[in-house]
Amino acid sequence: MTKRSAPALAAPVDAGAPADTVGGIDPATRRRVIAASFVGNFVEWFDYAVYGYLAATIATVFFPDSDRTTGLLLTFAVFAISFFVRPLGGLVWGSLGDRLGRRTALSYSILVMSAATFCIALLPSYAAVGLLSPVLLLVVRVVQGFSASGEYAGASSFLVEYAPRGRRGIYAAVVPASTAAGLLFGSLIAAGLTGLLSDPQMHSFGWRLPFLLAAPMGLVGRYIRYRLEDTPAFLALEQDDEVARTPALEMFRVHRKALLLALGAALLNAVAFYVLLSYMPTYLSEELGFGQTESFLATTVSLATYIGFIFLTGLASDRVGRRTMLLAASVMFVVFTVPAFALLDRAGFLVVVLLQVVLGGMLTLNDGTLPSFLAEIFPTKVRYSGFAVSFNVANAVFGGTAPFVATLLISSTGSHIAPAWYLVAAAAVSGLAVLMSPETSRDPLRES
Repeated sequence: MTKRSAPALAAPVDAGAPADTVGGIDPATRRRVIAASFVGNFVEWFDYAVYGYLAATIATVFFPDSDRTTGLLLTFAVFAISFFVRPLGGLVWGSLGDRLGRRTALSYSILVMSAATFCIALLPSYAAVGLLSPVLLLVVRVVQGFSASGEYAGASSFLVEYAPRGRRGIYAAVVPASTAAGLLFGSLIAAGLTGLLSDPQMHSFGWRLPFLLAAPMGLVGRYIRYRLEDTPAFLALEQDDEVARTPALEMFRVHRKALLLALGAALLNAVAFYVLLSYMPTYLSEELGFGQTESFLATTVSLATYIGFIFLTGLASDRVGRRTMLLAASVMFVVFTVPAFALLDRAGFLVVVLLQVVLGGMLTLNDGTLPSFLAEIFPTKVRYSGFAVSFNVANAVFGGTAPFVATLLISSTGSHIAPAWYLVAAAAVSGLAVLMSPETSRDPLRES
């Protein structure tokens, strides 16, 4: 492998220098790193938000012959199936990022993801081409799932490896904040469209409009990323000729325990994120009888407060440690989720908004801490791969299926609070994994 020379950036990020001089990295470079990490995740989660928030409309476009519940189940099944390719994508993008650099993997993944998202806007309806329509939707969603599997892990690793020691938590919190910002923008767009357009207009062309935005946003993200140098930690590894030749194999052979602990710790994020921030508008409108505009508004308020909370929890994790924050999240979900959903079932609109804000705040205890925890538990040689595989397996098996499972549980049990028990189980498993994990916030990043 040809070594790249970048002496100004090759110094370790944990050298102990002041925050504005660590590794010779100037504040402008750090701002570009933050922007590059933000944009890609924003585009990814904007897409997932729009798909989730417009699920009822998409169901009528692609599955018009089904009853309402079956149509939603089929729509969420397509949503879930697209996640099953994510572990494979995690292996591919993780190996690429660990062998050729974080910047290379992130630059290409955002192009594939944006192109696939844009293609959704061009898909023909069931009325136009019959069964080919949902088949094409599935194919595009699978491509999206593959490309998106490198985003969260790559951006988190990128930020953690650029961050000064003692501030990795607040830097990595940019990633979940960008996902929430994408969801928030998607919620605002969906609310605006449903408020301005009639149902026939939404079914005809309105649902396509948000997906058209992916192309320009993706090109902007690609441009920002391509102009950055790779991380100091990766460049140091590369100059010492210690880059793993087969990072995936090394990850499974040497770091199996870390991989299992990371997978368990990511479980609560996988389930709660999709239930509370993606599925919730559909839950409020389809199960509890709220109007679509009210449902989007409640979720929008929750997302706005979530973004503020996420930076506070990232900062707190730098102060009190990753394990403390992650355990607090698990305990709170075990104790309070079922009562909160029971209140949702009979609450007025203002109480629903308050409960969503509270549940979102509980989630930030996990989400604001998890990116730095997952990046720190793996060494630099396999950081991208370990993070991507553990995070994407959790999301493939439990996250992408969460809207489907929630709808199925309600349908089979007749109870509107059934999804709460799913959240409780996820929180219990995550809490156990965190209890078995080391504290990583105060240690230097490991190279191998």
